[in-house]
Amino acid sequence: MQFPAIVASLFAGILTAQLALVAGAVRAAEAEPLAELARPGRVLVLRHAHAPGIGDPAHFKLHECRTQRNLDAAGRKQAARLGERMRAAGVVRARVYSSQWCRCLETARLLKVGSVNELPALNSFFDRPEDREHNVRALRDFLAALPRDGPPVVLVTHHVTIIALTGGHAASGGGVILKLDGSRVPRVVGELEE
Repeated sequence: MQFPAIVASLFAGILTAQLALVAGAVRAAEAEPLAELARPGRVLVLRHAHAPGIGDPAHFKLHECRTQRNLDAAGRKQAARLGERMRAAGVVRARVYSSQWCRCLETARLLKVGSVNELPALNSFFDRPEDREHNVRALRDFLAALPRDGPPVVLVTHHVTIIALTGGHAASGGGVILKLDGSRVPRVVGELEE
């Protein structure tokens, strides 16, 4: 084999190996959407973990968990597992915001990826349709104000909020990943299944 042929063969081998690495990284990102969340300027809009039932009891009180529908043991395990997946994907210091409902706050705390702050714009309007427009507007304003290159943000909320914000659905413990762009309607760049 002549010298140019050897160099060409070596170069082709290196290029093939690099392309295989890139393809593997793309497959890994598709398999674990949380890798996308670890990138700057990403937001996970997460539905609270499993809490049996629908809505809340008639005499529900916001700051009294015993009056609400709450996570069960499966929901607590689900939230803890998701937190483990997030940390494994590199999400270790997120800005975490939660609805004031106990099932959301507990989900947010069990993730263990950042301190949890209450954000009323994430509150449910399932039984309060009159709150929908105000909550969604406040949430869109909040998203527009977040830095495009900031750390990951996790918003723990309710199914109705995810539908109103993104048009998509999420099972308990699932959600959508948004890419911040300075607008009030960031683009959906991934979906997270439980």
